[in-house]
Amino acid sequence: MKRVLVVGGALLFGIGAVWAQQDSVKEVQTLMKGNGKNAGAVSAMVKGEKPYDQAAVDSALAQFEDTAKKLPNLFPASAKGVKAEGDYSASPKVWEDKAGFDAKVASFAKVVGEAKGKIKDMDSLKANFPAVGKECGGCHETFRVKNG
Repeated sequence: MKRVLVVGGALLFGIGAVWAQQDSVKEVQTLMKGNGKNAGAVSAMVKGEKPYDQAAVDSALAQFEDTAKKLPNLFPASAKGVKAEGDYSASPKVWEDKAGFDAKVASFAKVVGEAKGKIKDMDSLKANFPAVGKECGGCHETFRVKNG
């Protein structure tokens, strides 16, 4: 009887770990999709394709800030090697260079925080948003791989 309970408990723990890693992968995807949507909206303003909208800028920066807070905890060891649905997955470098990954996320958070306090109009958006995009893209270059 004890064996059955131990085996059953181990199976439940294993299933729970699989669900947890899938949940973290899905949460990362949701955050990144939100980041992409917001970055696109702000980039359209910078390019002059859309009028300046402080509410949209504030919303984008809040999204980026939320992402920076959550990302370091969304890559458990159990998720290493899990391919996400879609075009991209996390690179194994996320786990191989966890300190480097965490430093990139911290740098992104710092740049977002600085931009948040400075962007008040189109001129300040054009002056400060490129640094946000550069930090975001810099992380992708190292810690993201194309599926396929």
